[in-house]
Amino acid sequence: MYTYQYPRPALTVDALVFARENETWFLLLVQRGNDPFKGMWALPGGFADLDETLEEACRRELEEETGLKTGPLRQFRVFDAIGRDPRHRTITLVFYMFTDKHAGISGGDDAADAAWFPVNNLPALAFDHAEVVRQFLQSGLFPE
Repeated sequence: MYTYQYPRPALTVDALVFARENETWFLLLVQRGNDPFKGMWALPGGFADLDETLEEACRRELEEETGLKTGPLRQFRVFDAIGRDPRHRTITLVFYMFTDKHAGISGGDDAADAAWFPVNNLPALAFDHAEVVRQFLQSGLFPE
């Protein structure tokens, strides 16, 4: 469909989905079913399709990987460090939302599993997702 003389970066989306139960905040993560980082936990997300907005892509990926259906998401920021994905040059727009922890979730599509983790006790994360979470928690957008 398109031909370009120069290589182009891949465009992805990732979701920070938080829920509070009692006094504890939880973050929704997926266990990767494929390489790179197969078996590690990561933020739900993936590649944007040509016929969707980035927010639509994020909602689609959330539903495909966790079963969670959602309404509007808010943009956090772009992460574009060179080498953040070992496959190729990848730029991601991170969205966030707060939701009911009791929403049913299950791993699907290329996610082997989906689970809620306490924000203060996260597993090791794939890609640069630990940095994404750290920046969000320090951004002033996260309710204390």
